[in-house]
Order: sequence, then structure tokens, then C-alpha cells
Amino acid sequence: MSKEKRQKKILLLLYLFPFLLFTMIFSYAPLFGWTYAFFDFSPGMPLSQLKFVGLKFFALIFDGATDFVNVLTNTLAISTLGLLCSVVPVVFAIMVSQMRFRWLSKTVQTISSIPNFISWVLVYAIFFSMFSTNDGVVNQALLNLRLVKQPVDLLGNVPYAWYVQTMIGVWKGTGWGAIIYLASIAGIDTELYDAADVDGANRWHKIIHITLPGIASTYLVLLLLAIANILSNGFEQYWVFQNALTRDKLEVFDTYVYRLGMINMQYSFSTAMGIFKSIISILLLTFANFMSKIIRGYSII
Repeated sequence: MSKEKRQKKILLLLYLFPFLLFTMIFSYAPLFGWTYAFFDFSPGMPLSQLKFVGLKFFALIFDGATDFVNVLTNTLAISTLGLLCSVVPVVFAIMVSQMRFRWLSKTVQTISSIPNFISWVLVYAIFFSMFSTNDGVVNQALLNLRLVKQPVDLLGNVPYAWYVQTMIGVWKGTGWGAIIYLASIAGIDTELYDAADVDGANRWHKIIHITLPGIASTYLVLLLLAIANILSNGFEQYWVFQNALTRDKLEVFDTYVYRLGMINMQYSFSTAMGIFKSIISILLLTFANFMSKIIRGYSII
């Protein structure tokens, strides 16, 4: 290897070093905290008095006295609904790409992406102001039009809490999620569409036989990654939308671990729950990678 090439590689390694350091500090160093799961730790206890309990707290996860079954049910149900709605960004991206006027498609794409940059606290404030049972804009309009006799308690409706949160998530993420599909559509060879025009294909035929196959690989990768993260619903949305009525339906893994550790100060048990979630997520990612290799011929990672 020449001296010039060696210096270039060293320079590239130096460029990479800050990112490696950042990853080590914020992703790997916190893993030392996993040791809490194997000790009976309580706030204020000196480290010299820590008692090793082995897998006690991992066994406690599956104890019927905990809320594990309810939390797991909520997490899987909401994630499944999210997976079923994963086609919405695909449909939206196709609709935007089919608009005849470029300025209109750009405008729609920009406006639809704005909700992604709104914090969940503001999203809750928006929906509360619109659907509040007392003075919500929607309820007041429905009452004035005599379409309902009583206000509709959308945010406190227990039987439909999963579906309401799924629809809110779809509203917030559709525009942003469609960007990657629009990029995939833009990467499809335009000669395929020209050839389809020569063969007499209409717009619907081109969508079915060219656009959908062209973005199928992208959709499959994102779907498999979503399956690998099926236990990670996110924290902010379900934390801000929880209330006394819907808490049992919106308590997911992330909010449950936070409640155990930061509010109830059950550090050991919450750490064990977090480790359990991480292990299951790694196994699901491995499975998704394996399925990708079978279906697509090559793996994701």
C-alpha cells in the first residue's frame, strides 16, 4: 500500500472516530446499567449493600400479579394495527406521483409532511381542542347541527382507544412515510412507462404493472423492519394521550417501563423489562433479516 493511500485511509478513520465515540457513549456505555436487573436495588441504597438475585426480576415479568399480559396485549394490538395501515403511505405516494401538475404534487407533499414535525404534546393539544367533550370544535359543530344528542368522547372512548391512536399516528406519519416511496417511484426507469404508453396501457395498468413492482422491494424492507420493532410503539404519543379512562388500553412497553422506573422507582424490575424487550426485538430483527434473504435473495443487514 502506498503512503498516499495509507494517509487517506487514516484520514477517513479520523472522520469516523467522532461518530464511533458518540455511539459508544450513548448506545453501548448505558448497557452497563443492565446490571441493575440482577440486583435488588432500591433508591438510596449503598452499592455495598446490593444483593445479587439472579433472574428474579425476569421471572417476575411473567408473574400473574404484574400487568405484563395487558401491556403485551396493548403493544401487539397497536403495532398490528400500524402494520395493517402501512399501505397508506404507499397509496398516498402513488396518488401524489400521479398528479398532473408538479406544483400541486409538491404542495400536497409539503403540507402532508408538516404533521411529522409537530411534537406529540402539540398534537394532543390540537385533538383535545377539536374533540373535547365540553367545548371541542367538532362536538360543538355536531351539536349545533343536531347530528348528535351528546358530545362524542373520542379521546376517552375505551373500546376504540387502539383505533383512535392508530388513526392519529397515520395522520401524523403518512406524509413523511410517503417520501421514501416517492423516491422509489422517481427511480423507476421512465422508459418502462413510455413502452406501456406504446402498448396502450392506461394509468391504472401502469400503476399495477410498473409502479407497484418498482416499490415492492422498498415496502418489503420497511415492513420487515416494522415487524422487528413490533414491541416499540414509541413513548410520547401514548404517554400524552393516556388518561384515567384509557390508561389500561394505552399502556405499552415504553410507557410501562418509564412508569416502573421513573415514577414507581422499581429500577431493577424496569431494567429487566427493558432487557426483555431488547432481546425480543433483536430476535425479531434476526427473523426479519432471515425472511428478507429468503424472499428477496439478500438480507437487510
